[in-house]
Amino acid sequence: MEAEIREKMAGEVVLSPHPGRTLRKWREDFGISQRDLAKHLQTVPSVISDYESERRVSPGAGFIRRYVDALIAVDMDHGGKVGQRLGVHPHSDGILGMREFAVAIPLKSFADRLEARAVSRVDLHRDIHGFTILDAPRAILSIDASHFVEVYGWTTQRALIFSNVKYGRSPMVAIRAHPLKPAAVVFSNPGRVDPLAIRLSEVENIPLLVTSLAAPAVLERLEEM
Repeated sequence: MEAEIREKMAGEVVLSPHPGRTLRKWREDFGISQRDLAKHLQTVPSVISDYESERRVSPGAGFIRRYVDALIAVDMDHGGKVGQRLGVHPHSDGILGMREFAVAIPLKSFADRLEARAVSRVDLHRDIHGFTILDAPRAILSIDASHFVEVYGWTTQRALIFSNVKYGRSPMVAIRAHPLKPAAVVFSNPGRVDPLAIRLSEVENIPLLVTSLAAPAVLERLEEM
């Protein structure tokens, strides 16, 4: 539902004959000031004002996406009342971030972006359509089997990226036990990788990769793709 709301908001702006006015309409619907929105976007209120009044050229897709994401994020910080009315709900505890890509990304390009290396002998020739970053201990404790589907968003053709991994056994055991399978698994700055985790990735035919980047850096790099 959250992805649908984001697409609806962004789609209205893109298709509108007056994109700036549509941006302003959504901001006002959320009850967020230009100042608060600008602070979240790390810019100045005059930039928001210029786009909304159409003194600037129509915003590009990148700005529209960040604007929509910022409205939802600021609303969440304020209790998420508007988002809940629209059908947007906070992620379960343990999910640090997730996104669907606009186009398929080859796993090798995805791995290069994260400076990740494969630790299992599984073919990397596959595409990634999205990603979910999880705090491994919190996710395993807080997300039961019935809610595990939330981790996959719109598609299972995604990379599950686990942070705070000591050995990697628990995440791979959880994946092994659930019928939904990701296209790839990445351990973010793990302590070490247990041979059992590698073996499970090979049994399930799910590439297992490791990056030395911490979760915030992983999220920042993927947001730029």
